[in-house]
Amino acid sequence: MIEVNNISKSFGDQQVLKDITTSFDKGKTNLIIGQSGSGKTVLMKCCIGLIDVDEGEVSFDGRCFSGLNEKKKKDTRKEMGVLFQGGALFDSYTVEENIMFPLNMFTKSSYKEKLERVNDVLSHVNLSNVNDKFPAELSGGMIKRVAIARAIAMNPKYLFCDEPNSGLDPKTAELIDDLISVLTHKFEMTTVINTHDMNSVLQIGQKIAFIKEGELWWEGDNKEILTTNNKELNEFVFSTELTRRIK
Repeated sequence: MIEVNNISKSFGDQQVLKDITTSFDKGKTNLIIGQSGSGKTVLMKCCIGLIDVDEGEVSFDGRCFSGLNEKKKKDTRKEMGVLFQGGALFDSYTVEENIMFPLNMFTKSSYKEKLERVNDVLSHVNLSNVNDKFPAELSGGMIKRVAIARAIAMNPKYLFCDEPNSGLDPKTAELIDDLISVLTHKFEMTTVINTHDMNSVLQIGQKIAFIKEGELWWEGDNKEILTTNNKELNEFVFSTELTRRIK
């Protein structure tokens, strides 16, 4: 479990996060939703440690992360997998080299052991015989799947996904949602997903935190979200759904 306790963050005179307290459950797909500029990406970056909080703390399974020095934060980061928006693969690296990158950085495994792990995670994302391909040779959906394989290469306890469906067609986006959900439950990871895709919310949103103007306005699941009386959430949900249908 990841616990966020009274997190606040400002950049200059602009307060982006305002006293947010929530938690993300193990073995579940935990979604952070909200409009662009709501603070959801800053919240995720605070959880990962890319941004230091001004107030409050983030804890991983009871271990306070926010106050650790860089060396101890690095140890905790070994337990995290991160899927960046767009995939963020290294263009000059092959698929195999991309997935092996964190293994080279954080382990002392032999090349044979690392290659076995590469092939293992590729099988989990339903890709084979792509080891020697470069990102430019892959489709958008394949790039996301390779990025997921890299994110789980270290067998993480915690998986963070930033807009995993960005730039994908609806069918491929649904496949990526299903894949993240399956892997979350199979490996009992604590998965945190930033998204504004209502299809994702309704399909895999086991725990949903709605952020508006830097504040936590609502929490629930994908069944409760359609029956809530929260005015601000309803405006977000139905305006987002209407926009999706027009597109």
